[in-house]
Amino acid sequence: MEAGIPPRTTAVAAARATPEGVVDGGVGKEAGGRQGGRHPVGLRPRQAGAESAAANYSVALGSAEMFDKERRQEIVTAVYTPDAAAARQADLDKAYSSTEFLANIGLDKNGQAPSGQTFVSRVIPVGTKATASNASDASVEVWYTSLFGLSGEGSTNPVTESWYTTTYQLKWVSNDWKVTDFQQKDGPVPVGRDQKASTADDMTKAVEEYGGFTYAR
Repeated sequence: MEAGIPPRTTAVAAARATPEGVVDGGVGKEAGGRQGGRHPVGLRPRQAGAESAAANYSVALGSAEMFDKERRQEIVTAVYTPDAAAARQADLDKAYSSTEFLANIGLDKNGQAPSGQTFVSRVIPVGTKATASNASDASVEVWYTSLFGLSGEGSTNPVTESWYTTTYQLKWVSNDWKVTDFQQKDGPVPVGRDQKASTADDMTKAVEEYGGFTYAR
């Protein structure tokens, strides 16, 4: 799943966010984060803060809530600079409301999973690397794995794992790091172990019982 673009499609530009609020100090002492409603904010204008912002925003831009119009607008406003958010919002709405795209990933026209199935879209950052950073601008690579698909009996798009690295361009705006642009590439991909895939019921149970992270560092 590409952070910022609906998975399994290359025809649209997009973005993706965390389903729950951030707790005080959740982004880490060194990053200097504070509670900001449903999104991590208040990260300090230095490299550690930029890396924390990029990791947290990867989690945000990879959630199933990007398929809900109201939440998507909140997410984009929180994560992107005002100019970038304004430029992307219309394309995002068009991309995530495309009936063809939704059908391809097994959702109905309202972005809902079939009865008895659960839509899974999560990003789990593994590490970050700042390739450039100063008090006002930063470029940060985030290496992550993603889970995407439908769990439950009868799913024709089962939950699969993928690996990507996304480079975020960040700008310090109104006392927060915000995204201005990004580039995504495949990998690095670890060698897989010979593990038996879980049943549809076990996967659904795991998704329901283990909530996704609301911040990464």
